[in-house]
Amino acid sequence: MKMHFCIPVSQQQPDTLGGRYVVRLGPSVGWVGRGSVTLWSPSPIPPSPPSSPSIDNRDGCLCFQLYSVYLDGFLFCKVRYSQLHRWDEQLRRVFGNCLPPFPPKYYLAMTTTMVEERRGQLECYLQNVTADPRVTRSDVFTEFLTLVQLQTLNITTKNVVLAVFLPDGRSINVGSLTSDTAERVLEVVAHKLGLHPELVGYFGLFLIQCFPEGKLSVVKKLADFELPYTSLQSSEVENCKIGLRKWYLDPAMDSVLMDCRAAGDLLYMQAVQDVEIEWMKPTQAQREELKALQKQENQTKFLELSQKVQHYGNIQLDPCTCNHPEPGCGVLLSFGNNEISCHITLPDGQTQDIVFQMSRVRCWQVTSLGTLLDTDGPQRTLNQNLELRFQYSEDSHQQWFVIYSKQAFFLSSCLKKMVSEKMAKLTEESPEMQIEVPDQGRSKKHPGQPSQQKDYFNFLRKGKMKKSEGDYVWGTLTEEGL
Repeated sequence: MKMHFCIPVSQQQPDTLGGRYVVRLGPSVGWVGRGSVTLWSPSPIPPSPPSSPSIDNRDGCLCFQLYSVYLDGFLFCKVRYSQLHRWDEQLRRVFGNCLPPFPPKYYLAMTTTMVEERRGQLECYLQNVTADPRVTRSDVFTEFLTLVQLQTLNITTKNVVLAVFLPDGRSINVGSLTSDTAERVLEVVAHKLGLHPELVGYFGLFLIQCFPEGKLSVVKKLADFELPYTSLQSSEVENCKIGLRKWYLDPAMDSVLMDCRAAGDLLYMQAVQDVEIEWMKPTQAQREELKALQKQENQTKFLELSQKVQHYGNIQLDPCTCNHPEPGCGVLLSFGNNEISCHITLPDGQTQDIVFQMSRVRCWQVTSLGTLLDTDGPQRTLNQNLELRFQYSEDSHQQWFVIYSKQAFFLSSCLKKMVSEKMAKLTEESPEMQIEVPDQGRSKKHPGQPSQQKDYFNFLRKGKMKKSEGDYVWGTLTEEGL
């Protein structure tokens, strides 16, 4: 499925150092500023003839666009068109014409309209090229993105010690390079824990914000090609750590892991933590029995009982707001086991509990509401209001349920995860369906036929809201506009 890449801002960088700059924001922002800035050093890739210049009409200075690329709402890298163009050429040597179209090169100065059109085209390209897992597993893909992540923060490749925290609060110190990807770091941690290699794909590395009272907030799931060291360095979230958690939302998958002692230990640690931070909702009787089993260190019985507890294996978001049953309602979201559970607080203080079944979610989209970015320095997080809206169908009635949350991108990632797990289960039950889904393992596949994966979400900006027509996600859901 597509990844949450967006390019909400680009900078006009002069051909010579020390000139002026122009910050161009996406259409949802519509604001132009100027001032001084520490210019980003271009890539050491051998230079190519200048392409796609634009003119700053105020002083006639020849400029190049520097695009700020965000992934899941956080600054991922800053790149020039020429770098992306050479990367696309390298990818096409491996994968041929199954890749999405790349924006054309211009040899004359671009107008403001052309600049904005290219920005949108590059954003679309990044979203579509990452939809094919064969591409994202390739060396040419990861090597380029590793390079630009390091260069954006001016970080050299060197040895570092990275602390990866387990759900029980202990940390595993990993000797790694600043250029090591999340996939590589996860493999090292798994080896240290004794986790079977085939089970590594059931876990993931997360950016987690920790609070003094023991609560935590999942900021984002690190993609395999992200660099944990640079992600920590660039994060503007206080008390942020790299944490290891399971990365599946169907509790039935626990059975695959229970034969591995290390995997069982991790499941137990996370279940204990989820009870402590109140992500799981045991009854009083269940809570007392769980405490007794924890004292006895009976992990097997503890997990067996945990699986019967409400919201076991779910992920909970920070408190946010929604539009149902009326605008301005507070909501506490918990999702997993093919459900989106909402504990809603009305403006008058009354509460309601609503559960949405993923089988009735037709599609969803993340939308930027267009708050200004901080242009006085390196803006590493999209400090703007985000909303996630999903279309829900019940009794022939269709409704958009809107959630306003800074974790909208992470919520979308979790919804995609539930869809992929459901489709994988349907494929196992009916192999003739021939549905390609992201596998839990991390085995490399040789380039072959184009991927047949489908997407049920979109990232939009204010003023570009779409409503799609079609059937349900589990039926023949239309992909028009998604």
